Amino acid sequence: MSEKKIKIVKDGPYIVTGNVDLSEKIIRPTDDETRDEQYVWEDGGEIPHGETYALCRCGASRKHSFCDGSHTEVGFDGTETASRKTYMERAELIKGKNVDLLDDGRCARARFCYRGKGDTWFLASCDDSSEKTVCEAVKSACECPAGRLTALAKDGSCIEPELEPEIEITQDPEMGVSGGINVKGGIPLVAADGFRYETRNRYVLCRCGRSKDKPFCDGAHIDEKFNDGNCPDS
Repeated sequence: MSEKKIKIVKDGPYIVTGNVDLSEKIIRPTDDETRDEQYVWEDGGEIPHGETYALCRCGASRKHSFCDGSHTEVGFDGTETASRKTYMERAELIKGKNVDLLDDGRCARARFCYRGKGDTWFLASCDDSSEKTVCEAVKSACECPAGRLTALAKDGSCIEPELEPEIEITQDPEMGVSGGINVKGGIPLVAADGFRYETRNRYVLCRCGRSKDKPFCDGAHIDEKFNDGNCPDS
């Protein structure tokens, strides 16, 4: 079997090799006021695929989530504009009372940093230093699919979830849009020019074609009202 990897084609799709699991995930707000989570993932089912497959990057495919060649028809400009510095080079260290945070600002607007008592930044710095609050701060940082936030123990060690390699095509019915591509488990990402981005445990790739931080998602799908035709309730 070939290496699990995502290779970006110049002005074209993401080529995924290594038989990486592919599924759909749906962002849902919680209705249970007793829960700390404000949002949860709903399983949308597995997406059949081959050992190698091409995912749409321009947003114009008629066969979402796969590429059908529409990028050539629409003249898609897929120029990669994201910083190639490492996460540690980009991220700001935020000292909190309860837990420290690293924040590189790369946001896919998935909203998993929102919790019942406040967002991740509030939970990390608020006066409530109970075990429950500290755990919520850490959990909310770990659930950021873009990897924007990383919780740090007070000894400086990173707290990172263990994730298996997989790719998730996301839908966001609350916003009436289709979201980015969640990539988990340290799958290498190779630029169109052969540059290898830093391998990370979690990141989100743009699939609406409108991100200003290509190839990564910057939440532009919400402003652009991107819908691949598979978003529930829309």
